[in-house]
Amino acid sequence: MTYWSILRRQHVFRVLFGSWVGRLAMAMAAVAIPLALRDAKADYLFIGLVSGSFAIAGAVGSPIIGRIVDRVGQVRVLVPTGVLAAAGFITIALTPGNHALVLTGAILAGALTPPLEPCLRVLWPGMVADNELEKAYAVDSAAQELVFVFGPLVVTLCLAVFTPVSALWAQALLTLVGVATFATAQPARRWTPEKVDHRHWLGPLRHRGLTLLLLAPVGTGVAIGTLNVLVVSYAERFHVVGGAPILLTLNSFASLVGVLVYGMIPWRIQPRTRIVLFAVGLVVGYGMLATVPSPLLMAGLMLLTGFFLAPMLATLFGLISDLAPRGTVTEAFAWLVTLFAAGSSLGAGLVGPVLDTGNLNLAAAHAGAGALFCLLVVSAGYQLFVPAPESAVTA
Repeated sequence: MTYWSILRRQHVFRVLFGSWVGRLAMAMAAVAIPLALRDAKADYLFIGLVSGSFAIAGAVGSPIIGRIVDRVGQVRVLVPTGVLAAAGFITIALTPGNHALVLTGAILAGALTPPLEPCLRVLWPGMVADNELEKAYAVDSAAQELVFVFGPLVVTLCLAVFTPVSALWAQALLTLVGVATFATAQPARRWTPEKVDHRHWLGPLRHRGLTLLLLAPVGTGVAIGTLNVLVVSYAERFHVVGGAPILLTLNSFASLVGVLVYGMIPWRIQPRTRIVLFAVGLVVGYGMLATVPSPLLMAGLMLLTGFFLAPMLATLFGLISDLAPRGTVTEAFAWLVTLFAAGSSLGAGLVGPVLDTGNLNLAAAHAGAGALFCLLVVSAGYQLFVPAPESAVTA
């Protein structure tokens, strides 16, 4: 069974493409919004406030929107959130000098981010056979890596051809195109919420194993958030051909290769065992960053840290799908998005002040600490990573 056979499945390419395009718009935000505001002469304090507001709004809104999807269906949520998120980007583009409207637009775009990522993962079991799910999740994880590679490139293209604010218009357009492509596909239109007798107020978090599992992305997020800032400082101190971008590109490339290899293996090891092994790989790679090696060895560590990340996420997707109580799967995947983003923001926030002190080794150790937290979580919850019998009855 090849990746091409997955992509040739009816509706798969269209749904994956729509999700990817819509997510691409959100991946551009971290670069596009600050550049547009800086071009409008905004100070860095305000830029930080807007970027933080966008991120926090997204973190808060994602699980809420996911819960609504689990109750009313995908299309009825995707279409209005897509339109309103695009309106948020357009508001910033039209009034980059108006602080109140810029903040409103950022909060609107962040809080109402279309839930394309969790919606896609809910659809996989209905689009491919059970024995193809591992490969499908690998394709999903690979697509996620490409989102973060191409997002900044689209912003760069907008800057080269037009003006910084044009990237915001591109975000709005990509959001609408992605949502329209996804929401009009048959799997999204036909997907209906599962009927349950009683919905627990905790939703998917009522499953102890799932709740613990969802803490793992916080650790990986810390590691990645730390890395994104760390390589900038590293490239300033050492001669790195291509600078920080080339180091992050190596990391993303290795992650893409890792998940493609992962999807080709007919695994006989249980997913809960696999995720522990991948977490060990992350600890080794991120832990070695604290040695702050030479550029050549640093390039090797970028490959090592990246290689285990996407396979771990692909395994995580499958475990979340298995553990989530009926009627809560979309919200469960939305929590994954939120907690991963929260961890990434935490890592970036913690490492900045340390880098200001000049202690590169201590700053790099934050990435290893994040990976170690992830390993401790998946190890502690190992026995709990099994579906609860009652989850088949109630949410």
